[in-house]
Parts: sequence; structure tokens; C-alpha cells
Amino acid sequence: MKSLTQPLSQVDPDIAGLIAKEAHRQEEGIELIASENTVSQAVLEAMGSVFTNKYSEGYSGKRYYGGNEVVDEMESLAVNRAKALFGAEHVNVQPLSGSPANLAVYMAVAKPGDKVLGLKLDHGGHLSHGHPVNFSGLMYNFVQYEVDEKTCRIDMNRVREVALKERPRMIIAGFSAYSRDIDWKAFKSIADEVGAVTFGDIAHIAGLIAGKALENPVPIFDIVTTTTHKTLRGPRGAIIMCKSQFQKDIDRTVFPGIQGGPHDHVNAAKAVCFQEALQPSFQEYARQVIRNAQALSAELMSRGYRVLTDGTDNHLLVVDLRSKDLAGKAAEVALDKIGISCSRSTIPFDTRKAMDPSGIRLGSPAMTTRGMGEAEARLIGGFIDKAIMKSGDEAVLARIHGDVKELCKRFPLYL
Repeated sequence: MKSLTQPLSQVDPDIAGLIAKEAHRQEEGIELIASENTVSQAVLEAMGSVFTNKYSEGYSGKRYYGGNEVVDEMESLAVNRAKALFGAEHVNVQPLSGSPANLAVYMAVAKPGDKVLGLKLDHGGHLSHGHPVNFSGLMYNFVQYEVDEKTCRIDMNRVREVALKERPRMIIAGFSAYSRDIDWKAFKSIADEVGAVTFGDIAHIAGLIAGKALENPVPIFDIVTTTTHKTLRGPRGAIIMCKSQFQKDIDRTVFPGIQGGPHDHVNAAKAVCFQEALQPSFQEYARQVIRNAQALSAELMSRGYRVLTDGTDNHLLVVDLRSKDLAGKAAEVALDKIGISCSRSTIPFDTRKAMDPSGIRLGSPAMTTRGMGEAEARLIGGFIDKAIMKSGDEAVLARIHGDVKELCKRFPLYL
């Protein structure tokens, strides 16, 4: 059919125009959302490949459809690369995203109503770590640990107290808005003491772990999940890594327990991002991500902002805006107007509602991907400060937006 070879601009100019519009937005703006990154042209090419045409329920060598000999090669390659990258005994690359991957872990290890211990959402955890509106909180009996009110850091003595009292079936270590390194060995010791399974969610820091900038929990924990699209700089998706003893339960929970056919085009792109992360240059990238986050944090603190935990060990920082008399939603809007994307964030013991909390979360992965360093991070900190202090002055915001565009021109993405 002739239509199969026609370009998108001819088949659907509306969508082609929106793609071009979004590419332009990304080129001219600074992405500081901690859970976002920019993929390589190679990853984009794999995602747009003919693997999207195939149905391949099952696993390599054990499919429910014919014609999967090439898919088997591709998925096996993705699995082997992930094993090499993280030192995993077993890897399932089929989860469609982070929350379904976490659901698979719960279903493989625990029964509905079993007790699970995780970090509270507004203290830096994730929705799928036991929030009442999420499947995790609805299906399982969650008890949660918090950060210390003064330091905003996880107190391992307190985690141990809660674990000894509650005796959970599983203990989760991981976060979506916590800026310090995790003591994986301490979590493992506590879990062993109470007979709990250890589950690490490294969705935010997987790239920093793969780049050997942070400690790797995969050899320590029973099960570890991660998305592939944050610091790992791959396509939107997830993987599950586990000890061999959990392999069968994890695999049959992913398929046929939760999912049908995997997204083979995305799995191909995962294989590409694993290959990229195995290169020595990725280790320097991971270290630069952390240096940039620390530079941004230091710049904001020098301007009178309270950064939770007084800094960061990883790629993100949470900024408490109460001293600036501006809420997180208003700050997000002001930064959008100058071409900087961020996400509003609750802070521990926040008295404001989640949709309009007291803080914002900033991250350095995407700005680092486009080649920016500490000098640019400090400059961006100045842009953020000016926008927040002049959030109601449209003329000032417009001038800052011009400065942001000029900075972005020096560090192009795909153009």
C-alpha cells in the first residue's frame, strides 16, 4: 500500500505540526523536571521501528505467536545488557511503566491485605508505595516511615522501630522526591531482622547507579524495579531485576498475570539505552548530573532559599518556598513563563494541599544531557530566583524568557 511509505506530514499534518511544535518547545526551554530526560536519536529510531508491528506474548523461546525469532534475539539482548549494567541475576524487561512493574512485585511476593512498609508520599515516597488512592494502598496494608522533621532525612533507627513493631511482609526503599543517598545495607539488615522481602524502587536514580555514581542495591536487595526514562535516559518503560529465587513468580506475574503482549519497539529502545549506559562516557554523565544538581542547590541556598536536607547527593532537590511567600503552583506557573519546566512538590509535614503545595522539585538530568555544566546550573538558579521574586511582573518574566532562549541556543538538542 502506497500509504505505508508516505511521510507523517502528508498523512497527518496536524500531528506532524504538533510534533514539530513540541520539538521547538523542548529546544527553547530548560527541562528541570526530575523525572524527565532527553533520549538520543538512536533511542528515538528504535522506538519508531518495525518492532511495533509484532505481537509477542510470552518470553524468548516461549511465545504464543509465531514469527518471533527476531523479537527473541532483541529481547534477549536487552535482558543481557541490563544484567551486565546492574549486576542482576534475573531481569524482566517487559513492564510497560513503573507503577505496573511495582504492581507485579507486590502480586508476586505478597497477598492482598499483607503488610508492607514504605516511605510516605509527602515525605518523598511515591504513589505506588502505599498511598491510599493508589492500588498499593487499596490492596495492601501499608505502614509508612517518615523523614525527620528537622533534617528531612530518613532516620534508619526510626525505620527499624517501625519494622520491629509492624513486622511487614515487605520493606520498600525508594523515592520520588528525596535528595539523599539511601543506606541499602541498613534497609537489608532491618528486613533480615524481621524476615521481610527487600524491594528497591530506583526509578529516579537508576542512571546514577548505572553510571557508578551511587551505590547499586541490585546485588543487595531481593527485588529492584526501575523506569528507563529518567536518569537512565531511555524510552518510557520499566524493568524488574531480582534474585533467581523470585524469577518465576515475577515473570508469570508480569505475563500473564498483568500484561499481554510486550511493547517490542520500546524494549528495543531499552536495549539501546542499556548499551549507551554501558559506555564509559555515561559514567561521566552521571557524575555531572550530580555536580549540576549540587551547583543549582548551592546557588539557590546562597540566595536565601531553603533546600530540603541542605543539599543533594543525587539529581534532584526540593525547594521550600514558604520563606518567599509563594506557593508551589504559582512558582511552577512563573517558571513556565520563562521557559523553565519544573514540578510542584509537597514538603514533609506540609500544611498545604497536594495540588498547591509549599515547594517545587527541580532536577538536573535533562539539562546535563544537553551539555550544560555547573556554570549553567548557577545561571539557571539566578533565572529561577528572579522569576519567583518577580512572579507578577510579566515584563520581567518576558526578559528572563529571552535569556533562557539564548542559553538554550548554545546547547541544542536535535537541531
